[in-house]
Amino acid sequence: MLCSLLIPALFLSGILCVCLVVLLWGIRLWIQQRKNQLISAGKDGKRPLLVAFFHPYCNAGGGGERVLWCAIRTLQKKYRNIACVVYTGDRDTTGEEIVEGAFRRFNIKLTHPVKFVFLENRYLVEASLYPHFTLLGQSLGSVFLGWEALLKCVPDIYIDSMGYAFTLPLFKYLGGCCVGCYVHYPTISTDMLSVVRNQDTRFNNAAFITNSPLFSKFKLAYYYFFALLYGLVGSCSDVIMVNSSWTLNHILSLWRAGACTSVVYPPCDVQTFLDIPLEEEKSTTEYTIVSVSQFRPEKDHPLQIRAFAKLLKEKRLGQQPSLKLILIGGCRNQQDEERVNNLKRLCEDLGVSNDVTFRINVPFEELKRHLAEATIGLHTMWNEHFGIGVVECMAAGTVILAHNSGGPKLDIVVPYEGHITGFLAENEDNYADMMAYILTLSPEKRLEIRENARRSVHRFSDQHFEETFLLSVEPLFK
Repeated sequence: MLCSLLIPALFLSGILCVCLVVLLWGIRLWIQQRKNQLISAGKDGKRPLLVAFFHPYCNAGGGGERVLWCAIRTLQKKYRNIACVVYTGDRDTTGEEIVEGAFRRFNIKLTHPVKFVFLENRYLVEASLYPHFTLLGQSLGSVFLGWEALLKCVPDIYIDSMGYAFTLPLFKYLGGCCVGCYVHYPTISTDMLSVVRNQDTRFNNAAFITNSPLFSKFKLAYYYFFALLYGLVGSCSDVIMVNSSWTLNHILSLWRAGACTSVVYPPCDVQTFLDIPLEEEKSTTEYTIVSVSQFRPEKDHPLQIRAFAKLLKEKRLGQQPSLKLILIGGCRNQQDEERVNNLKRLCEDLGVSNDVTFRINVPFEELKRHLAEATIGLHTMWNEHFGIGVVECMAAGTVILAHNSGGPKLDIVVPYEGHITGFLAENEDNYADMMAYILTLSPEKRLEIRENARRSVHRFSDQHFEETFLLSVEPLFK
């Protein structure tokens, strides 16, 4: 009886597969007909090549946005017959304001106009919508958001510049686009698997899970399943760019697409910071410690505040000058704003409110001023994919104190020509000890470290980014 049912079942499965293929092919043909809706033919009668960047939070002020605007500027300078499009969910502003904000924050001026496609369903990729199974929920949400983007504008070349890898097969197989991506941080990594396997408590691994072997095993199985999906969708990309050696190692292990993967260090406006005069410290009335990073949970601002409070509480500096901690960063949404409020409450609880200043979405010139006046640049993110803020601090002449992991450890805060360029730490005590040590160094020794750090950051310049970025995306334009 089973044999008599097997043949009809296989036949029915075959029919369903054929119907699915025909349906998807029909959708692809229908989508192809929508290609000319956004960009009309140029003066020479030829339609420009449409290059679209998927960046739902393009109006944020982080390193990822700097990569976006530098990438667009680079393509505009290299290719004449192209039109750049940005898919964004920033519907509370205009395209002109977004471009002006990019110039104000990053000192980046585009050579040609950019078209913006405003998406209505950005909430589908908000973490708050998925209190559980957040990675899977956001990834599936990005597919629906990508579908909205594809229906509104069908590009010739699609570049995911914000890490939504699940949109890649959508644009490649249904949109018929050449697809590329710039990976700032893998959605899941082998380190995340290790955290769950070892039952370590982190911002993305709650205590109630780490305290339960059953929940930990279930989450580990979920992570392995998601890693499999992530590898499948990521391998669809024709061009893969990663921002550091740390990210490269994880993407190679997950996507297994080494032939089309390359490291493209993100553009850091090092020259602007290098223009700041580097002089031996004169004023000793106050030392400032500056942190530059978006207010996101993985940046671990609480660690900065606790270490700073510990430094003050234990009076490691004796009667030396007063200390100020300045936290500079961008807020993308209400969640980030609430996070800042929680940090302010933490400062109150630790009794350091008068010594900690928050500067949110500051203009570029103010950022430069704070870095120029700072003694220490502070960074605390575990396994930071790269660390543009770290590079900026070093270029501006601060003595950097970064987390002993990820990009800072492997690519940035490394000896240059045999000389020290900064310091690394891992926990509250390490950071407090290191800050105290840096501040007890002589001004001459700090100046030597600052000079070494400055010489080392030229490999992260805009010019180097442009060269490596163009080399990497060249296959998409053939």
